[in-house]
Amino acid sequence: MKSINKQIKGLMLDMDGTFYMGDILLPGALDFLAFLNEHDLPFSFLTNNSSKSGLDYQRKLIGLGVKEADARVYTSGDATIDYILRHHQGEKVFLMGTRSLRESFLEAGIELVEDEPDLIVLGYDTELTYPVLTRFCDFVRAGLPYLATHPDVNCPVLGGYAPDIGAMMAMIEASTGRKADLILGKPNPGIVEGLAYKWGLKNEELLMVGDRLYTDIMMGKTAGVKTALVLTGEAKRSDLANAIHQPDWVVEDLFGLMDYLTL
Repeated sequence: MKSINKQIKGLMLDMDGTFYMGDILLPGALDFLAFLNEHDLPFSFLTNNSSKSGLDYQRKLIGLGVKEADARVYTSGDATIDYILRHHQGEKVFLMGTRSLRESFLEAGIELVEDEPDLIVLGYDTELTYPVLTRFCDFVRAGLPYLATHPDVNCPVLGGYAPDIGAMMAMIEASTGRKADLILGKPNPGIVEGLAYKWGLKNEELLMVGDRLYTDIMMGKTAGVKTALVLTGEAKRSDLANAIHQPDWVVEDLFGLMDYLTL
């Protein structure tokens, strides 16, 4: 067995466009997980979507043939929960988010309130009601600490796009004059820092693998982690010429990445 690159001690995997496309596994997907397990490299799938819990994504991965033990998913909602537990322990939270996200917060021991919160959190709320939006804006105007799970403006859906949390943030800013104080998800480094803390590793010991230059690779560069761009999704090799954030490695697929990870 070849030796593993000693600079890499943990790995973060984008999903759609990197590991699968829709409901089809991409080349090398399951072989790559077996490779990581063989070399005892901790890994987790990442997603910005905070409208669903990690369990929702785990079910999809398992349905595609991933072993249950390997279907580890870290969402921007998880990163927000971990940030609150580290920096706002015991504080009361007003959360604008789906039932699934609310359940995740409660399971983590975070107290959710409707009145007199200590901080407010904006998630991708696909169950949004106008009274909740109005109350959230009132708390923003009152100057409460304001966290957002991720910045995506649109979420790809069957047949097109749906307004994502970035569009909600723009509406809230137009109404209140305030931006979020902190955004955890890609391309911001908060989601990386949450995983690094869980694994007991430094950012520079991690590798981010993804198919998008402006989220996956940009986040890696912002957070100080190594990056690998796979050409199975959105980005094409021709896009690299004008890209602000250049990946450390460029590979055709996850099969190709295995060669880079061994000496």
